Amino acid sequence: MAEQKTSPSLNGKVVLVTGASRGIGAAAAIRLAQGGAAVVVNYFQNKDAAQKVLAEIESGGGRGIIFQADVR
Repeated sequence: MAEQKTSPSLNGKVVLVTGASRGIGAAAAIRLAQGGAAVVVNYFQNKDAAQKVLAEIESGGGRGIIFQADVR
């Protein structure tokens, strides 16, 4: 029988996800929030998309904020 790994709890952690307004960044932000982290949804230009990601996080019971920054 294969050993099952469990993820460490993210409760009480704050995670900054760059590029979180779309694609892999959005998926990561949502998944981290589902794991208990408070998420900073970083975006550069598309505030509306970042707000949609935040709304999805909050609708699932998660916490977060959006934050505009160019982190190149």
